[in-house]
Amino acid sequence: MVAKSWPYEEARKLLKRYPDGPGTSGIVFETGYGPSGLPHLGTFQEVARTLMVRHALSEMADWSSRLIAFSDDMDGMRKVPPGVPHQGMMQDHLDQALSRVPDPYGCGHRSYAEHNNLLLQQFLDRFGFDYEFLASSDCYGSGRFDEALRAVLRNYGAIMDVMLPTLREERRQTYSPVLPVSQVSGRVLQVPIEVIDPEGGMIRYTEPATGEVVEQSILSGGAKLQWKVDWAMRWVALGVDYEMSGKDLIDSVVQSSKIARILGARPPEGFNYELFLDENGEKISKTKGNGVTIDEWLTYAPPESLSFYIYREPKRAKQLSFGIIPKAVDEYHQFLAAYPEQPWDKRLGNPVHHVHAGQVPPSRMPLTFALLLNLVAVASTDDKDLLWGFVKRYAPGASPETHPELDALIGHALRYFRDFIAGSLNRRAPNETEAAALQALDARLAALPPDSSAEEIQTEVYEVGKAHFGKEALRDWFRAMYETLLGTSQGPRMGSFIALYGIENSRRLIAEALWA
Repeated sequence: MVAKSWPYEEARKLLKRYPDGPGTSGIVFETGYGPSGLPHLGTFQEVARTLMVRHALSEMADWSSRLIAFSDDMDGMRKVPPGVPHQGMMQDHLDQALSRVPDPYGCGHRSYAEHNNLLLQQFLDRFGFDYEFLASSDCYGSGRFDEALRAVLRNYGAIMDVMLPTLREERRQTYSPVLPVSQVSGRVLQVPIEVIDPEGGMIRYTEPATGEVVEQSILSGGAKLQWKVDWAMRWVALGVDYEMSGKDLIDSVVQSSKIARILGARPPEGFNYELFLDENGEKISKTKGNGVTIDEWLTYAPPESLSFYIYREPKRAKQLSFGIIPKAVDEYHQFLAAYPEQPWDKRLGNPVHHVHAGQVPPSRMPLTFALLLNLVAVASTDDKDLLWGFVKRYAPGASPETHPELDALIGHALRYFRDFIAGSLNRRAPNETEAAALQALDARLAALPPDSSAEEIQTEVYEVGKAHFGKEALRDWFRAMYETLLGTSQGPRMGSFIALYGIENSRRLIAEALWA
């Protein structure tokens, strides 16, 4: 009740919303998805974060709840998505609902939307998310939204009063909250309408294809609402209590909340999260293809590291690029290792508590991702068995069978090194001071038993540094070792690296540097 982690802060909004409990209907969480393209990182982060709030609530109150993953597949396809096959065919179906556009992939799906909706569900299932899938086309077509649509017509004037001040003058002339589906072309029309009979759902408009005045019902799939009005109507029809959204939708949340109140409902709780930025500080865009995709992250790191990165500081803009992956992996494991010994107030603030919904697995990672990357670099191999030989000496008892998560991480390290590090390594020759220090380190290593611990080796590394660089300049000593032995500007704890790579192998590395 007093934990400061953001999922608990968000859950407390729901406790305040229902001081006497939500009743038999429980709490309804929602996330939205536009099926004009493939599921992406934005989809993942919204579902993952919403489920973190849902779990936090479950720890605070014995209330039933569910998450609706909603696909807005009644939206008209206003432009052909880039990269989709059969662009000409897709062009012929512009402005039709995505649920009526044929599947360009030829997979046997009834529509382009169904193709993407199934990918969304497979995507969510892949991460074990607990959700209820709803499609806009089903909700409109089945009549599930009909009562809410009647309410929109009853309050048409008040809704227009909310929306018109937000539009440019030119747009105001043709704007309508209701988009009828043409009985001639099947297109989702953006035309002015006149409300005839709210209870019957009847409207009047001019059909663009023929110029004729048409009267038709908007019920049971006869129309689609403009999205800000649609969002509010959906909250009302589905009884949504909580939905978060990106910072770019702050104004939309304000307008949709006003409309929800006009329709007689309380807008859902939620918050606006910051958007991810690419390595150049630009907003990540599906169209641009900048940033990191879900599949790309999972190529180089385990899924829990992505959940961990998404959990942290959702209201601060963060870079999402390949360069942050190793740090995210290692920080996840640091928090995982700390969790069992923490008092409960600290555990509830530990990201892994929320990443794993309170079922936190034991920490079983004997070495860091950064250390593995350095091992791959100096071993100059893509042979996982050879790398396991080093690891088994460093962590006796570890094997692919006993530590499958470590085996997977070695595979991630091999791929990450190949794609992002291999071409950037550049070992330089040591200067006179550095060469003398490396010779002293070599002599100390020669005097150590082959099975010396990382701590024992680290002590010798420190002693050499203090003797040749001074206590105040140890950072220069570490940088010198990284640049002359590993070819990088940053590196691991050298005691751990030498213990992993082996004392004799490390001495050969020093010899190579001294002869460079």
